[in-house]
Amino acid sequence: MHLTDRIASFLGRVQTELFPSLEETWEGLTPQHLALLERLELLQVERFVPVPRVPAVGAPLHDRRCLARAFLAKAFYNATDTKAFRERLLVDHALRKICGWMTRRAVPSEATFSRAFADFAETQLLDRVLEGHVITWLRDGVSRNASTDSSAIPARETPVTKAKPQLTGPKEAPPPPRPRGRRPKEAPPLPPPAPTRLERQVTQEPEIALLELPTRCDVGGKTDSKGHTAWWVGYKLHVRVEESGLPLAAVTTAASVHDSQVAIPLMKLSDRRVTSLYELMDRAYDAEAIRVASELAGHVAIIDYRKKRGAARAQELAPDRAEHYQDRTVVERFFSRLKDGCGGLMVRVRGHRKVHAHLMCGVLMIFAEQLLRLGR
Repeated sequence: MHLTDRIASFLGRVQTELFPSLEETWEGLTPQHLALLERLELLQVERFVPVPRVPAVGAPLHDRRCLARAFLAKAFYNATDTKAFRERLLVDHALRKICGWMTRRAVPSEATFSRAFADFAETQLLDRVLEGHVITWLRDGVSRNASTDSSAIPARETPVTKAKPQLTGPKEAPPPPRPRGRRPKEAPPLPPPAPTRLERQVTQEPEIALLELPTRCDVGGKTDSKGHTAWWVGYKLHVRVEESGLPLAAVTTAASVHDSQVAIPLMKLSDRRVTSLYELMDRAYDAEAIRVASELAGHVAIIDYRKKRGAARAQELAPDRAEHYQDRTVVERFFSRLKDGCGGLMVRVRGHRKVHAHLMCGVLMIFAEQLLRLGR
């Protein structure tokens, strides 16, 4: 069955079976509640959360499945922080029931919300949810384009500073100057230069390549199309987006990591989940290693050229590729939606894993939104 037919079938079941039964028993349901319910029913994040065990001694544990639905709902409403969203749960009985709590007293404390979120971040729950749904919905088809880009994520943290080397003991004598002239024939040849990070990534597994990238909060800069550089303290989110606006994979790094350093492992991660034909990237990804990795993966790389040193202007894409390159705006619209409506600018947690988990809640909401839009 085609993807749009599968989504239309899902929407038909939800709108003809689920919504009428809830509207009869629940009061105060609004169109926004129904839109959230559609997305949560599509994602079914509770299937990825283990059922809580009943302890032999002590109070029963809170159901983490309800908490997982609540964090996705928080991204849907673009809530400022967990405290404000919990207060909304206490007064909005329809939203509370959608998350899984039938009474006000069943809503856990703010500390329980924080502990559950830390556990979700450590176990990479939301990454597994995205991977599972990308495979479920997109593996049988072929995506025409896959666009890669990154965006600044400001955070309320103190950036790490690079430690200055400490001099211990007396200063060493400078090396003797190299003799000028031709190298003697008996001298051994110079060793080949060590491969760069991008060259290593061509043959590395993506998980190993990502472990080599910095992830702690630091200072980053990004130059726009007019040549102005904007600086921020925090992180950087790298995303690969399908032509319909569906995110395929997402990685969070330190703000100082260059865009090109994440392109190859991000490509390999998403290639495990879906097949794509064209690779669309801006001039920040203009590197020979990225083009080689794209060709080895069976993609057609359409990467904008940056101006070379000494050249009057940058090389231009062929007319047909330049027209195809315009489809890359889908990833820019993705970041605009994430920041304006799904919590991308509401980062109130600290630490790489928690920040990534917070952003992944918004990524999953956009995935569900775009998938439902295909079936309408």
